[in-house]
Amino acid sequence: MDAVTVTDLVVDRGRRRVLPGLSFAVPAGQVTGLLGPSGSGKTTLMRALVGVQQVRSGTVTVLGEPAGSPALRSRVGYVTQAPSVYEDLTVRENARYFAALYGKGSREADDAVADVGLADAAGQLVGNLSGGQRGRASLACALVGGPEVLVLDEPTVGLDPVLRVELWARFHALADAGTTLVVSSHVMDEAGRCDRLLLLRDGELIADSTPAQLRADGRSEDLEEAFLNVVRAREEVAA
Repeated sequence: MDAVTVTDLVVDRGRRRVLPGLSFAVPAGQVTGLLGPSGSGKTTLMRALVGVQQVRSGTVTVLGEPAGSPALRSRVGYVTQAPSVYEDLTVRENARYFAALYGKGSREADDAVADVGLADAAGQLVGNLSGGQRGRASLACALVGGPEVLVLDEPTVGLDPVLRVELWARFHALADAGTTLVVSSHVMDEAGRCDRLLLLRDGELIADSTPAQLRADGRSEDLEEAFLNVVRAREEVAA
């Protein structure tokens, strides 16, 4: 079963076509990685998935509803690159505020804070945290609602390797429990942590496969090299 279906999605920004007509599906209960270099269209695509991006044409369906539908507000979580939490509140206060919006209690809020590794910083003002900690505070506020689909825009940027590993373990635990995750990154070594991969380059969908299939198609065990080989092969065909 697919949690997200995108058909012929076209997005323009000014006179520039950012997404030229993408079609793909995101399987339910898996971690799907959206990978590509900066400027490849990842954020624009994720905004379209949560219904906050104006599109020129095409359709985006999430959990059987058009993206952005009121019915999806409590079922879809979105963590942007810029932390979307209140700097004059503590981590705990932010989590409990968002928990109340979702009809949850303080226990769920405190669990979400602990899940992102901020239990020791729960009483600190968000404005006094590092950039990576603020990002994790935003993630806690998204997790507290228990979304069925969770869209994360580069959630591991600026984090140390140990914490990155811990967060990816958390992502897979969520997927094992039935949550569908779409996680963007420009770091190819994170591709191997995903169940499925969507690889973007200049707005084009270069690959829609699994890490194992990408290694086979790109004739390399190194995912970055495999990605480059796939790109070169497409360019040779186009030429």
